[in-house]
Amino acid sequence: MPTVEGKEARAWIDEYVKKAGKLSGVAKAVRALVKKAVAGCEEYVNPWKIPTFDLNGPLCFYMVAKEHVIFGFVRGAMLRDPRKLLEGTGKYLRHVKLRSTADVRRPEVRVLVKQAAQLNRKEPVTGTKVQMKKSSAAETRKSGRRATTPD
Repeated sequence: MPTVEGKEARAWIDEYVKKAGKLSGVAKAVRALVKKAVAGCEEYVNPWKIPTFDLNGPLCFYMVAKEHVIFGFVRGAMLRDPRKLLEGTGKYLRHVKLRSTADVRRPEVRVLVKQAAQLNRKEPVTGTKVQMKKSSAAETRKSGRRATTPD
């Protein structure tokens, strides 16, 4: 069983959720939603100490902020989002800001979770980066040459 700071990952996540204060109910609802909507997914803590769900690779994650819970999708840019819930401008990641358990219960949020799971089942994710090329800096370090231009 994976451990974080000397604790079993599940116990660490339980403590993380309890420390969420007024947003602990929202974090609990996110956990329940993903576990119920995606059979076979596994909850773990990623290297950046963020509670994450895995299904053929990273699926989604959640982080407690001051006024909301960030519910992120590793391949969010690939999801259909007719209600425009997803925020973000990155190449892959997108997130929804959840301020209440009512936000978590919105059918559109469940649809996003289901879509993400379907995508991961169809095209598994490998590693922590999704379909990204190695940077020239990484290639340069590997070859021992000096990089002259940034990516």
